[in-house]
Amino acid sequence: MKMPRGGRLFLATSLGSLLVLVLYFQSITRPEAAVKTGGRPGKSSRSPLQSLLDGDEQLELSAVQRSLRGRRDLLEQACRNHTRKRRVLSPEDLKHLIVDDKHGLIYCYVPKVACTNWKRVLMVLTGDGRYTDPLSIPANEAHVAGRLRTLSEFSTVEINQRLRSYLKFLFVREPFERLVSAYRNKFTRSYNTAFHKRYGTKIIRRHRAEPRPEALAAGADVSFGEFVQYLVDPRTQREEPFNEHWERVHSLCHPCLIRYDVVGKYETLEPDAAAVIRLAGVEDAVQFPASAKSTRTDGDMAARFFKHISPFYQRKLFNLYRMDFTLFNYSTPQYLRTR
Repeated sequence: MKMPRGGRLFLATSLGSLLVLVLYFQSITRPEAAVKTGGRPGKSSRSPLQSLLDGDEQLELSAVQRSLRGRRDLLEQACRNHTRKRRVLSPEDLKHLIVDDKHGLIYCYVPKVACTNWKRVLMVLTGDGRYTDPLSIPANEAHVAGRLRTLSEFSTVEINQRLRSYLKFLFVREPFERLVSAYRNKFTRSYNTAFHKRYGTKIIRRHRAEPRPEALAAGADVSFGEFVQYLVDPRTQREEPFNEHWERVHSLCHPCLIRYDVVGKYETLEPDAAAVIRLAGVEDAVQFPASAKSTRTDGDMAARFFKHISPFYQRKLFNLYRMDFTLFNYSTPQYLRTR
């Protein structure tokens, strides 16, 4: 019996979207020897990355390389233990994955995890020579939409080619340190009026008893406790997805659907970033900017903010971010009072 035209169209669309998932998972068991689409031509059949990830006993690994390999293995084990259902990746899922075709790189950016500097690095690598120093690029320019291509802009076939053969990496951070950093930046800085209007006014209206009219109008003085109540409120995610600055990393980068080669950490940013640049073979073209920020080693920052959060809300918030703690091997914070 001949299938109606509408049915054929639906079937073709469904099969096309499945290719993103099906072809990619085939590549897990049959990794390609070298990049074939747009980057790093002429490489040897066994790259330094493959030697690192495949456990080449002849390669003397540095402590950083051993750490990177161990993180990838721990992530894969955690995914096997804690995820049961596979789903099809949509273009929306791929909007945080930046593509560098010149050098065969895919980077999933996570706000509040040095993503400004990584975007600067990629602007140098993918540019036409306009920039040679990442720090010469203004921070706001690094975040302008369209300056860097994302995986969502490609066809299904092109997406699969890149997922199969490019070096894929992301950087993560202790979830509550990242969350506190997002709160401080977006709700305690006077210049972030857009966030105050967009989110602050809603938070104050819902989670403050008898708010003053000026607070309702400006949304500029949200407390951390009110922010926590907003995050765990079931209405929040029913109405719209989390903003990327406090969205969970597993929801931004899908590490159990996309097999990342390197998982860097904010806590060891400089050596991990240098290792990624070395593995990508671009150390002669760019260096990751050194950071003078002290918050990266300030393990007490989140503890100070959680001190005045009740155990009830601490427990609800930990459950909300539990998967990021688990997937990226972060311990439950000692300061949490969940009972």
